[in-house]
Amino acid sequence: MEYSSCIKLNDLPNEILMIILKNLHTIDVLYSLVGADKRLNAFVNDSIFTKYLTLMSSSPTGLSYSFTDKILDRFCEEILPEIHHKIEWLNVAPPSIERILVSTNYSNLRGLDLYDLSSDTAMDLFTDGSFFIRIFKNQILSLVIDIKKHKGPISASEDINKFIYTQIFTMFSNLEYLDFDPSFNNYHVLSFGVSPPNIFSSTLSKLNVMIHTYRDCLYLLDGRFNQLHTFYVTITDFSCQLSTAINNEHTTYLSVYNQFLVPLLHRMSNLEELSLFFLNHNRAFIDGDNLAKNTIRHMTRLNKFAFDIRTIISFVKLVNLPSNKEFQNTFRHFEKIQIISCVDYFQKASECHCHMYSYPYTLKYYKDITNNFTRGLFESVREISLFDERPFEHEFFLQIARSFPFLEKLILHNREPQMYYGQQWPTIEYPHLTQLDLVRTHHSYVEQFLNNTKMSLLNNVYLYVNYHGLQIVCNPYKLLSRRIIKHSLLRETLQPTHSSHNMIVSYSKPRVIIEVEPVRLPVIKIDP
Repeated sequence: MEYSSCIKLNDLPNEILMIILKNLHTIDVLYSLVGADKRLNAFVNDSIFTKYLTLMSSSPTGLSYSFTDKILDRFCEEILPEIHHKIEWLNVAPPSIERILVSTNYSNLRGLDLYDLSSDTAMDLFTDGSFFIRIFKNQILSLVIDIKKHKGPISASEDINKFIYTQIFTMFSNLEYLDFDPSFNNYHVLSFGVSPPNIFSSTLSKLNVMIHTYRDCLYLLDGRFNQLHTFYVTITDFSCQLSTAINNEHTTYLSVYNQFLVPLLHRMSNLEELSLFFLNHNRAFIDGDNLAKNTIRHMTRLNKFAFDIRTIISFVKLVNLPSNKEFQNTFRHFEKIQIISCVDYFQKASECHCHMYSYPYTLKYYKDITNNFTRGLFESVREISLFDERPFEHEFFLQIARSFPFLEKLILHNREPQMYYGQQWPTIEYPHLTQLDLVRTHHSYVEQFLNNTKMSLLNNVYLYVNYHGLQIVCNPYKLLSRRIIKHSLLRETLQPTHSSHNMIVSYSKPRVIIEVEPVRLPVIKIDP
């Protein structure tokens, strides 16, 4: 008996065919099978493949795809016009946004993710009379905005964000969900200033936003969004004066939290889900008892509460120093939420740091991790900073690699030398790390990351490093002498500066790229 080694898709039963197609990239499925024949065309017209489309080279989840001009042409000319009535959500990015959105009539489109926008593109899209507003202003119910870092001053970025935010609520009258900060980058921060825009919405039910100050939060919660039931907010600056908002220059920051923000939250009777992230600097503690008193007991509809709150207090303002156990015990009222807390005391800085957050952790960054770090899995986190007055040892970095498997950026602040510097340890892998900042560290940490018997890194990692630390570790360049590219250029450009204490990347200094090669010796290049 002879058996064919080639099985065609049409020979497979429906169940197996669907399993195969569901495990392929949606773009591949549609590009290859739309119009192929009647049976396959019926399969790919299923809502599994047409309801939610990502038409760009990289997705919001970090996945990449080769979205070529040839593929784009076929989608715009053939595929999208055929399935247009089945599409309910689109993820799009420059430079193909306009071509995709005007290629057909998306009669049932309700959600849009505008990803990786430049400031100029964002301004063009949301300007009065733009094609985007003309076509979609009465149709879109859900909108996600992701804007790239603005190269100009911060004030210009804030003005752009404020303009776009105002235009959204002015033009999109049926909007129910707005995510203005999908990647939690500081250049997405909204700051309304002393003259906030006079906007309202009777339809908005879910809002995700990063704001500058408590004053901006008061503005959002003053009743202008009376149907809001899900609120994700990150407050980036706790130190801003609030006298213009509350007309009382003697009000303390914790009293602002207790007397103004909390009552406003209580007024949001529709809130069912609240995510609250902020830094409480140099004031009284906000602990579990405070949160329970001001949220759980009063917000009766609240069924999901996530938070990340940090408190930094000077020793001179503390009467009783809480222990980790005492601080954790204040969360005894949170029976349905797993809470992780940590208290650190820094003698040199004369500060106490208290950090509390709900778990699982949902943010994309985790700041100021110390040796007291509680183990866990943080799959959402892409950026971390490490800080302590006690040395970080090899086992600590191993735990960091395990807890943050998708880490892309690491900033390390520690002047204390490692106690077990120079010993042999198992190699630690950071498979996704692309940026490494070692400027404010002891040189033992430079050796920790450059020594390929201790660390395994990707190619083309951007390294920010102190010149003298690199010089000590290389002694000079003894670890790199056989593999240096452009050695003379390296020695010419990596010179100590007099004003910035050798910070070789800041202030337009060249970036150093560490490339780990298969022979496990690093290569240094200069990226002008």
